[in-house]
Amino acid sequence: MLENGDCDDGDDDRCSLNTCGIAQPNYRPAAASLVGLPPPFSDQVLENVLENVLCFLTCHRDRNAASLVCKSWFRAEAQTRLELFIGNCYAVSPARAIGRFRCIQSLVLKGKPRFADFNLVPLGWGARFSPWIAAMAPSYPSLQRICLKRMTVADADLVILATSFPSFRDLTLICCDGFTTAGLAAVAENCRHLRSLDLIENDVEDEDDDGVDWMSCFPPGKTCLESLVFDCVGCAVNLEALESLVARSPSLWRLRVNDYISVGRLFRLMARAPQLTHLGTGSFSSFDGEGDFGDSLESAFMASKSLVCISGFRDLAPEYLPSIYPVCANLISLNLSYALITTDQLKPVITRCHNLQTFWVLDSVLDEGLQMVAATCKNLRELRVFPLDATEDSEGSVSDVGLVAISEGCKKLQSILYFCQTMTNAAVIAMSNNCQDLVVFRLCIMGRHRPDHLTGEPMDEGFGAIVKNCKKLTRLAVSGLLTDKAFAYIGKYGKLVRTLSVAFAGNSDLGLRYVLEGCPKLQKLEIRDSPFGDTGLLSGIHHYYNMRFLWMSSCKVSLKGCKEVARRLPHMVVEVIRDRLEDDNSVAMEKLYMYRSLVGPRNDAPPFVKLL
Repeated sequence: MLENGDCDDGDDDRCSLNTCGIAQPNYRPAAASLVGLPPPFSDQVLENVLENVLCFLTCHRDRNAASLVCKSWFRAEAQTRLELFIGNCYAVSPARAIGRFRCIQSLVLKGKPRFADFNLVPLGWGARFSPWIAAMAPSYPSLQRICLKRMTVADADLVILATSFPSFRDLTLICCDGFTTAGLAAVAENCRHLRSLDLIENDVEDEDDDGVDWMSCFPPGKTCLESLVFDCVGCAVNLEALESLVARSPSLWRLRVNDYISVGRLFRLMARAPQLTHLGTGSFSSFDGEGDFGDSLESAFMASKSLVCISGFRDLAPEYLPSIYPVCANLISLNLSYALITTDQLKPVITRCHNLQTFWVLDSVLDEGLQMVAATCKNLRELRVFPLDATEDSEGSVSDVGLVAISEGCKKLQSILYFCQTMTNAAVIAMSNNCQDLVVFRLCIMGRHRPDHLTGEPMDEGFGAIVKNCKKLTRLAVSGLLTDKAFAYIGKYGKLVRTLSVAFAGNSDLGLRYVLEGCPKLQKLEIRDSPFGDTGLLSGIHHYYNMRFLWMSSCKVSLKGCKEVARRLPHMVVEVIRDRLEDDNSVAMEKLYMYRSLVGPRNDAPPFVKLL
C-alpha cells in the first residue's frame, strides 16, 4: 500500500526516447529577396536560443512534443533535459539513454510489471539496477535524485550510488528488493548532502545478527535531511542515533518509522521535531514494561501544530487513539490501512477530520464507518478501502451501501480503490452520477464472476455508466460478472483511459477487441483469469506500438498466437513466462508480458522466460 504522492504511477511523465526526428525542409529563397538583409543566423545560434527557451518547459509531455518537431529541436531538447522518466527499464538500454541525455540530474526508473505486487511475477525475473548504476556513475556527475520502483537493487549498487555523485540528494526506493541495511549504511555515510531517504514497501530483511547499525552512519552535525521514511525496514534501529539525527535535522518535515518504534519512543521523536508535517507512527502501541504514555503522546501531538498527514498505526492500541484528536482538524491525509480499527473506534477520529482529502482504511470499519466518512469529509479527493481478508470466499465487510454513501457525501472525489465482496449496478451508477470528476476508479469485487447481488445481472451497466459519465477517467479496474457489453462501453466511451486492469471478466475475444480498437490513449493493459485468446490478442496489432505494455496471465492465449504477434511486430518484445520449466510444451501460455523496446530483447532473461 503506497503512501499517497510517493511516485505511485507517473503515466503522464513518460520521457520520450524516440530517435527519429522530422527533418526541417530546406527552403532556398530567391537571391533578390536577400538583398539588404543581414546574414542568417547559424544553426548553432538558433540552437542556443532554443535551448534557453526549452529550459522553461517543465512538463515532460510538452518536452516530448518539442523533441519531435525537427532534428535541431530534438538535439536541443536532449541537451536541456534534466529529468528523465523511464517507465520500463527494458524499453531502452542505459547506453542509449545516456548517449542522448547527457545532463540528467533526476532519474525515475521502473522495473517489474505491477502484478509483481501480487506474486504473479516469479522471483529472479530481472529488472536489476546494476547495469544502470554502472553506466550512470561515470556519465552523470551532477546526478542528484533517483527514484526506483520494482527494481532489484543490490547493496553493491547502493555503494556505487553513494560514492559516485558528489551532489546526490534524494533516494526513493518503492517495492524494491535485493538490498539490506549494509546498503543503507553506505548511503547514510557517504551522501553528505542527503535531503530524502524514502524506503516505501521494500523487502528489507537482514539475516539474523547480520544487520548493520545504519542509523548511526549519518554524519555528525547539522544535516540537510527533509524526509526519512523507513517503515518497511524489518529490523530494529538504534533509537539514540535516530533521536540524535532527528534533533539535528531542522528541515525534517516527513518522518515515517517502522513498527519497532513504540509510542514511548514516538513521543520523544516528536518532541525533537515539532516542525513535522507528515508522520508515520510506527507500531502505535507500548512495548512490555514501558508503562502508559497516553498523556505524553497527546502533549506531543498538541505541540505538533504543523501535522497534516498521519500514517502508520501498524500495531494499534485503541487506548492511544485519543492522542491524535488535537491534530485531526488540520489533517488532509490519514492512512489507517495497517490499523485493525472498528467502526466505534473510527467515529471519534473521523468526525474531527473535516478537512480530509485523502483517506486509506481497512474494510473493518464496515459500511457504517464509510457512512461517517461521507457525512464528515466533504472535501475528500481520494479514498482507498483495503480488505482485511483478501481471499475470494471471505465475508465482505463493506458493500454497495458504503459506496453509495461515499458517492452522495464526497462529491469532489477524484480517485477511489474499493475492495468488496458484493456490489450492485445501482451503486456504481450512483457513483458515476455523483462523482463525475473521477480520474481513477478501481472496483475490486474479490469473488470470481460475482453479479449484481440484488438483481443477479452482470455488472455491465455499472461500469458502462462510469466510463460514460466520468469524462476525466484515465485509470479503470473492472471485476465481477462482466460480459462483452461492458467492454463495448469501455471502447465507446473510455477515450481518455490510459490504464485498464481486468480480472475474472469477459466472455469472448470480442470484449478485448472492443477495448483495443476503441481506447486510443491506452498505455497499460493488465488482464488476469479472463477468457481472451489469440483472436483478441491479434486484434490489437495496430495499437501495441503505442502502448507501454500488455500483461496477460491465466488467459487462453497460445504460443502460436504469441509468436504471430512477435513476427508481425518486430520492435515489440514478447515474453512468455512459465512458472515451471516443464511448462515449456504446454499449449496455453501461463503469462504473457509484451512491451515496446528500442533495443530489442534483453540479454538477462532467466530460463523460465522465453523471448519470442
